Amino acid sequence: MVPEIRIIGIQGLPEVNPCDDLGGFIADAVTAQGVILDDGDVLVVAQKVVSKAEGRLVDLEDVTPSPLAVEIASLHDRDPRHTEVVLRECRRIVRMDRGVIIAETRHGFRCANAGVDASNAPGGDTVVLLPLDPDTSARRLAKRIKQTLGVEVAIIISDTFGRPWREGAVNVAIGVAGIHPMLDYRGLEDPQGRELRTTTIAVADELAAAAGLVMGKLDRVPAVLLKGCRFDRAEASISEVIRPAEHDLFR
Repeated sequence: MVPEIRIIGIQGLPEVNPCDDLGGFIADAVTAQGVILDDGDVLVVAQKVVSKAEGRLVDLEDVTPSPLAVEIASLHDRDPRHTEVVLRECRRIVRMDRGVIIAETRHGFRCANAGVDASNAPGGDTVVLLPLDPDTSARRLAKRIKQTLGVEVAIIISDTFGRPWREGAVNVAIGVAGIHPMLDYRGLEDPQGRELRTTTIAVADELAAAAGLVMGKLDRVPAVLLKGCRFDRAEASISEVIRPAEHDLFR
């Protein structure tokens, strides 16, 4: 059979608010759209709706910026309240220049503003934070989908990150359930009989990026179904894609 992957945007989800049943919303939208979920399918869900459902929202009116946040904001024409939230969410500042803060989050992600984002946030003074534990968020959604639709699907929570040395942003995986985020080819042989010694593919990131093709940023498609994907089914953690400090040549 010719390898083939189908990418299907799930439309019709309502606006998500804190404590909403996001898994139920997705299941209802899948059913209404007439899409059939099968065991082994992958659902990629945008971080923003997960964070909204989990109440990971901060009203900047309630934030008192620290002197450090005020100093940083004054140098780069930023809102000091937003900067204060970024500082609270990060483990360390990786780089700060030209108004951009690259931070390492408590999860170990290195990204702009520690994932704190005002786009698609409810209200003019609200920012959205990353989920506290995206793997747990993914497992919760997988469990709800199984309860509702009776199928075991893999879940990827995705977010849009920039990339060193390359312009533009790409969807990446920040949480997983039912899928090992890496596809390991080490020990296998290529068509010429050479043993692969280092090749591991970040398959969860690849699937998240594929889902981004139909999610868009303004199209209100926060969930995407992928069929025909090749991956290892396992209960793993997204932490496996984070390069350890001792192997990081650029730290």
